[in-house]
Amino acid sequence: MTTEQQHHTDGEIAVAVRNIYKVFGGNEDGALARARTGTSKEAIQDMHDSVLALADVTFDVKRGELFVVMGLSGCGKSTLVRCINRLIEPSAGEVWLGEREITGMDEAELRELRRSEIAMVFQHYGLLPHRSVQENVAWGLEVNGVEKRHRRERAEEALEAVGLKGWGDRQTDQLSGGMKQRVGLARALAQDAPVLLMDEPFSALDPVIRRELQEELAKLQAELHKTIIFITHDLDEAVRIGDRIAIMRDGVIVQMGEPSDVVLSPANDFVREFTRDVRLQSMVTAASVMRAPTSTARAEQMASEVLAALESQERMHALVVDEAGRYAGSADLLLLRHTLDEGDRPVGSLTLEKESAVAEETVLDELVPHGLRSDHPIPVLNADGALVGEIPLDALAQAMAGVTDGEMTGAVGDGGPA
Repeated sequence: MTTEQQHHTDGEIAVAVRNIYKVFGGNEDGALARARTGTSKEAIQDMHDSVLALADVTFDVKRGELFVVMGLSGCGKSTLVRCINRLIEPSAGEVWLGEREITGMDEAELRELRRSEIAMVFQHYGLLPHRSVQENVAWGLEVNGVEKRHRRERAEEALEAVGLKGWGDRQTDQLSGGMKQRVGLARALAQDAPVLLMDEPFSALDPVIRRELQEELAKLQAELHKTIIFITHDLDEAVRIGDRIAIMRDGVIVQMGEPSDVVLSPANDFVREFTRDVRLQSMVTAASVMRAPTSTARAEQMASEVLAALESQERMHALVVDEAGRYAGSADLLLLRHTLDEGDRPVGSLTLEKESAVAEETVLDELVPHGLRSDHPIPVLNADGALVGEIPLDALAQAMAGVTDGEMTGAVGDGGPA
């Protein structure tokens, strides 16, 4: 195995795509040679009567990741997803599933791969009209030779998972478009493949049903932790469900990263225009606008010591943490002075204000009400409840102003504690 091939066997990587090209029609070899030298798509079409659909596409998808590939019609995204399971043969490059190279498999290996390891959900359902809902869901299991009773059980479990419990005996013509797409998803889940390829599965549905299915998919993913490669032309959909996004144009990935990175730091004018209408309020998080805490106190410190520190710093509040760094609450000057009137004691024993704290992933839309209710910086906590930063009210206002003006390009302030 070569050094490059060893890279594909990283245990965290479920799917690795390496330098994939796809040429349709004309002189494929000549067009491919030109593409590798950087010749434009238009020039290749003129010289070789060939269409360059994909050009040197490379990316990794981690196990359990929901990876979104998006772009305008004709950008190559649907061709790409079909190259992964070789419904379309790549002209060049490699696709790896864990330690195995899909692009090197023979027909028998490929059939087994599609039966047990990579499932696909299409835009137009692909249901069999002469079969019941349950039989459609169990179709892949039947092809694989799974015993009838067992495949019925798995089909019913999958239908329940997508919200169609009790619909197994219905015919597919009795279903709405959204329900048919749920059946398509259930069929993929029943197959129990670790990798799902989803080619614009919700794009033909009306906005309300599409949003419902996006939420259903997010819930299922939180439970099942599948590796999902999801194709869409809808940036709002990509931002809502994706762990990472790859934006394609003319067969090339032009930017790849977490949704907030793509929206807040577009790589070029194309991505900037593409992301222009995304609601930034739903993208900017507490972690991206927080600053290092300015006044903190340990729970075991005496109230007199904390009060003296606040007065010397001309601060109104101290954020109190316990011995493990977990946030215990906020102590203001009034509370500390009132405590000293009755006798000095540790600030951790006081009745501290805790309601204003937010999680790192709290979005700007949800931060604003906290800011309106608070007269001090908003504490920011990590998943373990530890204090990791604070959001001064002026920084929150600055973030809101930047979003409103469409000028938000990154974190406000220093991005958190040093």
